[in-house]
Amino acid sequence: MTQLSRRTVLRGTAGLAALPLLSASPANAAPAGFPTYRYVRTAFDKSKLSYEPARKEVIFPCIRGTIGRIANPLGRYYLYYAPHDAPGGICLSYSNSLEGPFIEYPNNPIVARTWSPHYNVSHVSSPHVLWNESAQEMWLYFHGENTTTRLARSKDGIHFTYDKVVLSTSMMPSGTTETSYARVFEHELPAKGSKYVMVFMINTTANRRSIGWGRSVDGRTWVFSPNSLIRPEEVGSQNIGAPTVVHRNNSTYVIYHQDKASGGRMLITEVGNDFTKRNHLGVFHNPLAGAPDNGRCAAASFGTMDGKEYMFYEAGERLDGAIAIARAI
Repeated sequence: MTQLSRRTVLRGTAGLAALPLLSASPANAAPAGFPTYRYVRTAFDKSKLSYEPARKEVIFPCIRGTIGRIANPLGRYYLYYAPHDAPGGICLSYSNSLEGPFIEYPNNPIVARTWSPHYNVSHVSSPHVLWNESAQEMWLYFHGENTTTRLARSKDGIHFTYDKVVLSTSMMPSGTTETSYARVFEHELPAKGSKYVMVFMINTTANRRSIGWGRSVDGRTWVFSPNSLIRPEEVGSQNIGAPTVVHRNNSTYVIYHQDKASGGRMLITEVGNDFTKRNHLGVFHNPLAGAPDNGRCAAASFGTMDGKEYMFYEAGERLDGAIAIARAI
């Protein structure tokens, strides 16, 4: 593969909704025709946030468009994110442009670590919001503790009603210690009669993190594969996590990141529209050596504005991260 600076993808999921080693100048397109992305800015200055736990670290961005979905939204785009360490807290910022800057919602967190009578946990984190067309709602998937992924639902993308637990270690094979960082996408698997897929990180008693997946008819009740979708040893990594599903040129891919000791990059695997392929395509996106990435990029979320494709991602050392914006070039 040729070297390149910033790469990544896709058909955006915000407005409706990249590869080889770091280089000073742009290079060709990423695998499977994905575009190259270049860093633009951080979404906001985290040191100035009002919600104090988010000033140190924020992770797992999820960008969603509001137009045609939410009445009288705060902005054209909602950006969801969270600190990870206790107490965590699901947070919201908003903007009229995917290039930012994003304005902090004044009453963060919109979902806290205690939600009586449903749960009382050390932290909640890793927000992923799906626009559920049939329900005409924003569906928020988030973890807390790391063993449990939950669902909450909202008409305005701000005020959520608790629904249920959708994933836990108890639903997975013996020896599973963590099921977290889940993202859910509308993706039909006709042979299985399902409409949605979920990808997430699995940890086990062996302390090796892999990518798991499941399918659902309604986005609420799930059937999970007992086997990992992608294992770290298959892609030359110690641990992998924070997966996302993307579709391009009539095929489906999973993008995920490897631990910093293995390179701190985003990798890409083609799974095909029926999730039966395992075509490991290598590096999808390399971190900048300097700020804000400092050798690590993760947890991509994609969007499109005015025909331009954008990637939001977690930039920087784990537990010291910021939310970065990159634009296709």
